[in-house]
Amino acid sequence: MGTMSHLHTDPPRAWTDEDGPVPPDSWGRDLSPGRALPWGFMLVIVLLVVGRFALAPHLTSAALRTWATIFVAICVQALPFLVFGVALSAAITAFVPASFWTRALPGRPSVAVPVAGMAGAVLPGCECASVPVASGLMARGVTPAAALAFLLASPAINPIVLVATAVAFPGQPLMVAARFGASLTVAVLVGWLWLRFGRSEWLRIPSRPHDGGSKLVAFGEAMRHDLLHAGGFLIVGGLAAATLNVLVPREWLTAVAAIPWLAVLVMALLAVLLSICSEADAFVAASMTAFSPTAKLAFLVVGPMVDLKLIALQAGTFGRAFAVRFVPLTFALAVLVSALCGWLLL
Repeated sequence: MGTMSHLHTDPPRAWTDEDGPVPPDSWGRDLSPGRALPWGFMLVIVLLVVGRFALAPHLTSAALRTWATIFVAICVQALPFLVFGVALSAAITAFVPASFWTRALPGRPSVAVPVAGMAGAVLPGCECASVPVASGLMARGVTPAAALAFLLASPAINPIVLVATAVAFPGQPLMVAARFGASLTVAVLVGWLWLRFGRSEWLRIPSRPHDGGSKLVAFGEAMRHDLLHAGGFLIVGGLAAATLNVLVPREWLTAVAAIPWLAVLVMALLAVLLSICSEADAFVAASMTAFSPTAKLAFLVVGPMVDLKLIALQAGTFGRAFAVRFVPLTFALAVLVSALCGWLLL
């Protein structure tokens, strides 16, 4: 017992070597050489060899080549517009003063709504950026209806999106005009309806943010965040579009496309599910060759205003009570206005 009373262990001490790039080897590390890495490398080699002989005959089918061609074409065409649009959106977020918005918008709310909607035509922004921008506008005293009009219009009618639409639909200038007119109409109508019927308890206006830090750092963070998110959704949309074109029987698409109202509704729902960035959605819509121009227009109008990621962002920022009213209203108006514009122009 006397001997045991002298045996003790020192209490664990925090690692205090601030100059060292990593903790010392004795802190939670296995000092014995690891053997998992060589075996893991060998496993990868075996899988590559087996895949080369087992899968290669199946990877040369005509359907897979068509799928790969469609997917790569969509991504290659859309990527430059996506990067440019995200860069402009990040620059506006980082360098445009918050006070600019309160000075630029009219004091009368009913007039501020269409002005805010038109501001989306000259101030690019993707869907991911539109929600925090609208949140900042409300926090700085802009009427919520005008901020919501900008939220809907900015990712749908900005110059990057319109140029991308023109490239995706060559020789079809009416598609660009229809997208601009339908999207702006929906944004203004939603703003006016919210101004007339909206209630303050339905909308959780965030507190005024505190500006600080380097603008260059803010620009880099905003661009990195938006590019990673938008790029991921672009890949998912490209995969889905290529898969639909290859796997879904052509007669199925023809049957759906032959019913005008059903084709419009299917494309609108597809826009919600795919959640593609507005700088790239025109290329995905153009690949849906079985559908009518009106159905494609519904895809282009609904997507930047209502999709899964936007619903989550809006509910988290403005509250669930806002989302359950704003999302159905926007979706219904987007479908109706796009169908009407498509019938008149396309």
